[in-house]
Amino acid sequence: MRIGIDVGGTNTDAVLMDGRTILGAVKTPTTPNVTDGIVTALQMLIEQTELNPANIMAVMLGTTHFTNAVVERLHLSPTAVIRIALPATEALPPMIDWPKDLRDAIGNHYFLVKGGYEFDGREIASFDSMEVRQVAKQILDRGITSVAISCVFSPINDEQEKQAAEIVREVIPNAHVTLSSAIGRLGLLERENAAIINACLSEVAKRIVAGFEAALRQMNITSPFYLSQNDGTLMASAYAQEYPVLTFTSGPTNSMRGAAFLSGLKDALVIDVGGTTSDVGMLLNGFPRVASQAVDIGGVRSNFRMPDVYSFGLGGGSIVRTDPIKVGPQSVGYELITKGMIFGGDVLTTTDVVVAAGFHNIGDQDRVQHIGKPLIEGVLDIIGEMVNISVDRMKTSAAPIPVVSVGGGSILIVRPINGASEIITPENHAVANAIGAAIAQVGGEVDRVFSLEAMSREEALNQAKTEAVNKAIEAGADPATVEVVDVEEVPLAYLPGNATRIAVKAVGDLAMA
Repeated sequence: MRIGIDVGGTNTDAVLMDGRTILGAVKTPTTPNVTDGIVTALQMLIEQTELNPANIMAVMLGTTHFTNAVVERLHLSPTAVIRIALPATEALPPMIDWPKDLRDAIGNHYFLVKGGYEFDGREIASFDSMEVRQVAKQILDRGITSVAISCVFSPINDEQEKQAAEIVREVIPNAHVTLSSAIGRLGLLERENAAIINACLSEVAKRIVAGFEAALRQMNITSPFYLSQNDGTLMASAYAQEYPVLTFTSGPTNSMRGAAFLSGLKDALVIDVGGTTSDVGMLLNGFPRVASQAVDIGGVRSNFRMPDVYSFGLGGGSIVRTDPIKVGPQSVGYELITKGMIFGGDVLTTTDVVVAAGFHNIGDQDRVQHIGKPLIEGVLDIIGEMVNISVDRMKTSAAPIPVVSVGGGSILIVRPINGASEIITPENHAVANAIGAAIAQVGGEVDRVFSLEAMSREEALNQAKTEAVNKAIEAGADPATVEVVDVEEVPLAYLPGNATRIAVKAVGDLAMA
């Protein structure tokens, strides 16, 4: 048996699953101290199912902790950046495109040294170990222990990044080093940005993972726990401490994977309506469609694997204003059960409106009987328009497609959706995010440029697929269950040597001891 937990801005959800069977599910308001909310959810789940904690094989957790730290600029570690690129790239130094407040929050420390590669692995300049050692000593003198290392075309050849990391660890024994080649894809600035964000979360990651471990111990749960990643796969808690940035947007990804599981559809559009925001994305072969462009994280462009999700300010706790009629984006969030009118509060929310319209029987309906039909219709019109716009933005063709509605706030979708062949709201839809965490698999990914003058196209594809499968197995997947789920091939006409970019993703079930 395994437990899936998803921590959202409004609610913390937890489910207990035995294989593909859902044995229990709970939803509780997220607490200011998020760990307390996890403990509460676990307590409720254990009481509901009369579960013996000794029978739990694993706990899967999706969290917004790390995203919030960057967005709110809180608890970030001073970070130094070493870019191996000179004489190239000097005109665009590290963090040049960052918001000033975020750059200041981590200290704006960066160094450029000689080195780097061309797209085919040829050196731009020779690596100078003494130069890197001198930089490492300057970083040590500044009292910095979080270091991000980037190198031109390091996804093609990461040797110089590794050499630099070895030197930094010699000079700064307690350094937390992030290599850009381990996180991002092609594109120096975006990949470097991802590495810097990851490095500045190093201390936050240690504290949060320790807090999760303490919460599980408090509930007498001794099984290993995993965190869900942006692409719908899992990583062990130790790996999460090394790469916390890979948990960003794991919430929407969990919801989409849960939607695929609950609906039985592998290709569909998913709308996840929470308490504060809604997320819309496309399922392709059971996994979220991956963003093809750089994604924005707290005002910073990054290019590591992220789902293609459109978010907008509509949720069950969205505040309704009456003159003129306006819905959100402000929300009462986890305070809905105390501030919403049907729960005894004095704030008019979208949940109050759909209850007043007679679509759902929640709370005290007498408290919203005074709401007039013009206001109800006006609010429902706005909600319908917001949903239709979001669906239209995510579709790639005019053909109707099935839409799966999940999340506790999915009660707001009461009108037809333009472009939907059908609207499915499956059983247990309110905890689809926790279900997505519980069923998450282990993945491996390769994103490289191959020269087809040195090998055939088939040889390049086979090599990439083999590397992706091996990475999934190394990450903890059962070898018997690993399969390739996505292959992307893009010829690079602007580069010499008949170059082509090949990205492969392989996934498999978690190997349970």
